[in-house]
Amino acid sequence: MAGQGVRAAGYGFTAVLLGALLAARGYTSLQVGVVLTALIAGTALASLAVGRFGDWVGRRRCYAVFFGGIAVAGVVVAAGAPLWVLLVVALTGTLSTDVVDNGPATTLEQAMLASEDAGTATVYGRYNAVGAAAGAPGALAVTLPGLGPHRVSGAVHAWLFLVLVPVGITGAVLAARLSPAVEAQPAGAPAVGPLARARSRLGPSRAVVRRLAGLFAVDAAGGGLVTTGFLSYYFAGRYHASVVALGWLFFAVSVVQAISVALAPLLSRRFGLVATMVGTHLPSNVLLAAVAFAPGFGIAALLLLARTTLSQMDVPTRQALVMTVVTPEERTAAAAVTNASRYTVRPVGPLIAGLVQQLALGAPLVVAGAVKAGYDMTLWGWAHRLGLTSRTSTHPPGTSAGTAMTASPGEPL
Repeated sequence: MAGQGVRAAGYGFTAVLLGALLAARGYTSLQVGVVLTALIAGTALASLAVGRFGDWVGRRRCYAVFFGGIAVAGVVVAAGAPLWVLLVVALTGTLSTDVVDNGPATTLEQAMLASEDAGTATVYGRYNAVGAAAGAPGALAVTLPGLGPHRVSGAVHAWLFLVLVPVGITGAVLAARLSPAVEAQPAGAPAVGPLARARSRLGPSRAVVRRLAGLFAVDAAGGGLVTTGFLSYYFAGRYHASVVALGWLFFAVSVVQAISVALAPLLSRRFGLVATMVGTHLPSNVLLAAVAFAPGFGIAALLLLARTTLSQMDVPTRQALVMTVVTPEERTAAAAVTNASRYTVRPVGPLIAGLVQQLALGAPLVVAGAVKAGYDMTLWGWAHRLGLTSRTSTHPPGTSAGTAMTASPGEPL
């Protein structure tokens, strides 16, 4: 959780600056789409690598290497790298387009935090609340005097990315201090090798995890259209919002996110994981589409904040659902598959957003809302057929939910 917090603080600062940096450099909407696509593509590639080799190399070692990469990326961007170098750095997966990232570190953290109360989303509610709360002061820091004036050159914006250096160093130290218990095998067990890695792959839960991965990919494809980087660029381009105004907005967004994800476990215990996911996510997507029709920055900001009160409640519940429907031996593989499915499709989002913006600047907001609403309705229908929509429908960790689900007569998974 501390690693998530320090990372979110850094990304909270740079994700807000990213859109302003691209706008200040005079990049076209298509070029912005290419940069954001490369950032998300790098996240996907790094996440797939972690899913394939994380348990073999060691979770703590992978975690430390990732934080080291963050520090290096900060130095490269701060040096005022040209577009092609920025694209190369983006492909490493060490930069983020969002305040609370969904990168390879998230896959490692999700597996390391899995516990006996995963079915109630309590641990993941706290985990995501820490990230959102830490991202809030990061976003607010953009408003400090000398850091975010209304008109500032792209070179100065790039220099501010040096904040990622202490973030990376601190994260690497935290990784080194993690207990051996976070590894795929208990302390004292034989060293992790190819056989252990094979045992960590999906087994009886393969079918249900793959179906969840497909559904999550649809949601992520819609989310890829409206990253924090895109929203920053959109508000700056349409409403001429200053960097200071954007810093305050995304500070408020992070605060609301922290409260929202902290409350999600309470709702999931009352209504169930899937009901909480869909019941909060669907109306949030209507509000997201409405942002495109806001006549001014103030109303657009209010609609975005209203959307944020609901949109993030599905994050801890989604993570808990994945950890609940698989056996403990499958957790790392399940986290990797479901997370990688989200990261793999997201690179298309910014590129499509750049193309769609040729028709209307706010068109990506409407498209994203429609796609994500379709995901919500499909998830509910599928989960309802499997009996997952009741608050008593989850399987405790250690049981093979995948086996139970695949055994349902006549139910195609």
